[in-house]
Amino acid sequence: MIPAYEHVSVLRPREVECTSASVFGDLARNAREELAEISTTLRYPAGIALFTEGEPSRGIFILRSGRVKLFLCSGEGKTLILRMGKPGDLLGLPGTLSGDQYEVTAETLGPCQLTFIKRELFLRFMNAHKEVCLAVAGQLSQIYNSACHELRCLGLSHSAREKLAKLLLEWPLSPGDTPTRIKFAFRHEEVAQMIGTSRETVSRLFAEFKRWELVELNGSTLHFHNRASLQAVTEGKFAAAKFAAKPTNGNGNGNGSNGEGKSHPSTEQRVGRKYSDSDFHADGV
Repeated sequence: MIPAYEHVSVLRPREVECTSASVFGDLARNAREELAEISTTLRYPAGIALFTEGEPSRGIFILRSGRVKLFLCSGEGKTLILRMGKPGDLLGLPGTLSGDQYEVTAETLGPCQLTFIKRELFLRFMNAHKEVCLAVAGQLSQIYNSACHELRCLGLSHSAREKLAKLLLEWPLSPGDTPTRIKFAFRHEEVAQMIGTSRETVSRLFAEFKRWELVELNGSTLHFHNRASLQAVTEGKFAAAKFAAKPTNGNGNGNGSNGEGKSHPSTEQRVGRKYSDSDFHADGV
């Protein structure tokens, strides 16, 4: 059964690019043809749940373009984003293989194109082609490594500051990114869900990092000013004391006054206004 959602477009065969085979490696022609026969490629708008945590598994989704967030929810309504799916990922793979429920919720962050393969057809395809089994094993390894990394970040980091610094340093590069500039189009609330803290804490930490001249966020572009110092933050070794006494104006008073008895807003307040949640875009880039 093909997932049916409002505003979802089913692509005709001539509209579908023949890229599914690349997900499973160099397949023979007959395998590529079989894969095309069992696949249905769909376009989804933003904010669509491809599947939800605890839902019986129906099959896998191959992400072709766009971004999908995979997350868990607690009984109290708290959300923890485990990872961001990228083109080429097989979403819903563990539950599809085991026949159990989907273990996470997958939701589109922006317009996405995905290929859906029904569970029974996918298992039959795997059994017929050993190279597909190897590709699936590689995907499972990536999922496991990602889960270990998330546990290490959340469980072994001592503070939200360390977790955020680690998240930014280890964020994967997208086309067009450089070591000093990356696309980071997420709201404060989404970043908070990635590191298990509150939106207010993330806003404060971004203001701190800017004041400490570590990173600066302009819209959806994150600029790295000092990676070495940001790495020191992850290790709890960054000395922030020298910034605490840094004057906030040009008159050397160091008290935030403009010399006329009028106080300037704090750095956090200025940054908070300039880089508010409205400057973070929900759609992936």
